[in-house]
Amino acid sequence: MRSDRCGELTAQDVGRRVRLAGWVHRLRDLGGITFVDLRDASGIVQVLFRDLDQAHQLSREDVVQVEGTVARREAPNPELPTGEVEVEAEGLRVLAQAAPLPFAVDDDVSGTGEETRLKYRFIDLRRPRMQRNLALRHRLCMSVRSFLDRQGFVEVETPVLTRSTPEGARDFLVPCRLVPGTFYALPQSPQLFKQILIASGVERYFQIVRCFRDEDLRADRQPEFTQLDLEMGFLDTPEPLFALLEELMAHVFREAAKIELPTPFPRLTYAEAMASYGSDKPDLRFGMKLVDVSDLFADAGFRVFARAIADGGRVCALCVPGGGDFSRGELNRVEEEAVALGAPGLSWLKRAEEITSPLAKFVGEGVLQGVVERTGAQEGDLVLLSAGPPAALNPAVGELRRRLAHERGLVDTGAWAPAWITDFPLFKAGEGGRLDSEHHPFTAPHEEDLPLLEEDPLRARAKCYDLVLNGVELASGSIRIHRRDVQQQILSLLGIDQEEAERRFGFFLRALEYGAPPHGGIAFGLDRWVMMLAGERTLREVIAFPKTAGGSCPLTGAPAPVDEAQLTELGLTVEGGASTNPDP
Repeated sequence: MRSDRCGELTAQDVGRRVRLAGWVHRLRDLGGITFVDLRDASGIVQVLFRDLDQAHQLSREDVVQVEGTVARREAPNPELPTGEVEVEAEGLRVLAQAAPLPFAVDDDVSGTGEETRLKYRFIDLRRPRMQRNLALRHRLCMSVRSFLDRQGFVEVETPVLTRSTPEGARDFLVPCRLVPGTFYALPQSPQLFKQILIASGVERYFQIVRCFRDEDLRADRQPEFTQLDLEMGFLDTPEPLFALLEELMAHVFREAAKIELPTPFPRLTYAEAMASYGSDKPDLRFGMKLVDVSDLFADAGFRVFARAIADGGRVCALCVPGGGDFSRGELNRVEEEAVALGAPGLSWLKRAEEITSPLAKFVGEGVLQGVVERTGAQEGDLVLLSAGPPAALNPAVGELRRRLAHERGLVDTGAWAPAWITDFPLFKAGEGGRLDSEHHPFTAPHEEDLPLLEEDPLRARAKCYDLVLNGVELASGSIRIHRRDVQQQILSLLGIDQEEAERRFGFFLRALEYGAPPHGGIAFGLDRWVMMLAGERTLREVIAFPKTAGGSCPLTGAPAPVDEAQLTELGLTVEGGASTNPDP
């Protein structure tokens, strides 16, 4: 139907006869002359129609076929790759007419609601920006596959219909017609299957895989999402994996987005990240570390801070470069924000020719000078101070750090700052005094912390690691438990006895009994990775057919009731809602 693609014509094609096909992107009818911007997946080229009645009848998004000769444009358009040329049409064939559009196929959709965009997703995806995002996603996946293939990884598909296992979120359940009253679960990840593959002799596995979690949604979360999942056998420390993944990241950034990513990546333990940045996914594109100044205030005479220190807390200082220009009203606003985030309170000092602070009437000048020296505050800077238990204080001041840096333009938005976060806690305190997994139940503890499983399990560290990028968790993984006795001990600490463990995932425990090697792996949020490279703010901009924040699909009307006959066949009844599918 076409000899060339619209976006590929150049000045070298002048004088050549071509046949094009695509959508009418824009048109300008000047009476005897009609200009049409013709668009296909490769781009846009201008087509000139002279005295052709059929061209006057065209509308935006009509699908047409054009024959003509490539000529130089009288007024070149430097904004277009094809801007030096146009096609002087000699023939026009309308392949399909478009109804009036709900919104224009243009990158500016600020006046169009998300529901409308998703309902007419087939129009929304025609926009150049969305086409670029889909192409970027394709390039990323292709570069991942080519790299891992060269490293000896084998792509293996794992089941989508499986059984429910504890992995941290609610499962989507699928009723089984053949065995009434039983259910499949859609996988939250291929966790157990990839470990079984390692036990099966697949020493290097990967998969670009669909995963499902029934949880509340947000800008960077969808009920169905895509992971790059990989696992390596004969791995008892993450060091070889880190080296391979840093090489993978650098390769993908270079191949998919022409970005050079420096390696090796910095590494922080979980404890260091929380103490210095108040977050286990710190944004390292700017400084503003949290600084412990507890020793300066322990005996300084300011009772609020001294009491917090005596109770096991810390005094945390945050230097805001150039923040000395904050007014009293702005300081009050920042304090209110800090308290809302969970900080017990907030004080401050400013460094100018002299140090000014409301703390000056409680502590000596030497203490305030010590804070300035410890934080590296320069003339014109502001130092914020707060005290309290680290568990609440660090995240509150860490989030304040992030907000103030963005608010004051201190973040290098063109930079890429990856980092490894290691040695997460193995457990966290759950409701009613029970233990919950910090990561998941199949994460191995550090060997030296094995005695703590009996003595003080909340102090045990996991061989767990996250890859963070610009303050976003991009990937998460761990060295796995490869011995049944250790796995059974971890499950027992989580309140899962031997009988329940056998019932829920005995298939996996049996695999550990027959010679499973030490192994470990990681899973990347592929949608999130593409979102960051594309410079988008939500996952919905890089997924072809996403759900809304409420979990619905305006395009298809899902989720929707089903016919009574389908429910009867499955042995199900529905309470509190319609069971038949109304007309759309």
